[in-house]
Amino acid sequence: MLPPTADVVIIGGGVMGVSTAYHLARRGCRRVVLLEKHPFLGAEATGKCAGGIRYQFSTEINIRLSQLSLPMLERFEAETGQAIDLRWPGYLFLLDNAADLAIFRRNVALQNRLGVPSVILAADDVRARVPLLRLDDIVGAAWHAGDGLADPNGVVQGYAAAARCLDAAIFTGVTVTGITVRAGRIRGVQTSAGDIAAAAVVNAAGPWAGQVAALAGVELPITPLRRQIVVTAPLPGVPDDFPFVIDFSRSLYFHREGRGILTGQSNPHETPGFDQSVDHAWTERHLEQAMWRFPLLERAGLLRQWAGLYEVTPDAHPVIDGLTDPAGFYIVAGFSGHGFMHGPAAGLLMAELILDGAAHSLDVHQLRLSRFAEGDLVREHNVV
Repeated sequence: MLPPTADVVIIGGGVMGVSTAYHLARRGCRRVVLLEKHPFLGAEATGKCAGGIRYQFSTEINIRLSQLSLPMLERFEAETGQAIDLRWPGYLFLLDNAADLAIFRRNVALQNRLGVPSVILAADDVRARVPLLRLDDIVGAAWHAGDGLADPNGVVQGYAAAARCLDAAIFTGVTVTGITVRAGRIRGVQTSAGDIAAAAVVNAAGPWAGQVAALAGVELPITPLRRQIVVTAPLPGVPDDFPFVIDFSRSLYFHREGRGILTGQSNPHETPGFDQSVDHAWTERHLEQAMWRFPLLERAGLLRQWAGLYEVTPDAHPVIDGLTDPAGFYIVAGFSGHGFMHGPAAGLLMAELILDGAAHSLDVHQLRLSRFAEGDLVREHNVV
């Protein structure tokens, strides 16, 4: 049964929601309630992502988010007791044209200034590093050995269990149907299981964050966009240290998944919406390009495939903000495909915004909601 009152209600049980619940509870906020509409936590965008974690971004704020968040993942098992299959095979951005190479040189220079030891590799060095790939067209690559992979489900379950141990209340199968606002302030939520009075509500609803914001009378420019992933059956011949490879101009990527390969490709013609059915025509086109770049895949059997949703903003940066109208409404959403890796930091920052009135682990002014109306946008280039 839902409690009639709470200090904070969190809407959404993906990595953003459970991280926020944990970090609030860890700070001593005891009446934290998280509501997830699905029967299971992390079943949507978090659970359907590729699991990549990286420092290689093109803007300072995203690099800083990684510098705060990825060390939290390194400490995760010690802190929560939950294993997350953390691996560091590195990220390799393949570049097939001079324009992209020039942009990535600037990106790497920024990363280096901020303390990330990424490098630009010459074409011959790329061919030596990943000889299984067809690389005649590649002019160079960006590489960072300290990028990697982790298990999204493990992170969600670890944060949820740790939050429960600190008395946070987590409910699944509960849909938020309304948000009460009076005199410019949040007063509570209405749900399929009853009402909760609360002075603070956190919108951590991922691709559905725009719909949740509308319940509070807030316009939030987040667009849901379908993305698809394929995992192969075990594929002999792929080395254990095979990196996370991104064929950048094609928005195509590969990494080891168990003994097989996980591969995805963004469809540039995808129609915004909540459709998560598999587009088999796009899968066929994706696999044709994947096999061209990675010929060994011609021998692979298809193990499983699925579709999920990105939560995309106009500048491919998230919103991490506490609003003044209505006061008490907080947003942590819009990560544009980068949410899993930044979830630990985002929950920490959200707890600071709620409990301290401002984030102090990282300046998140650039991620305020008002930037869209103000036109103060800096677009993230390294989006797949």
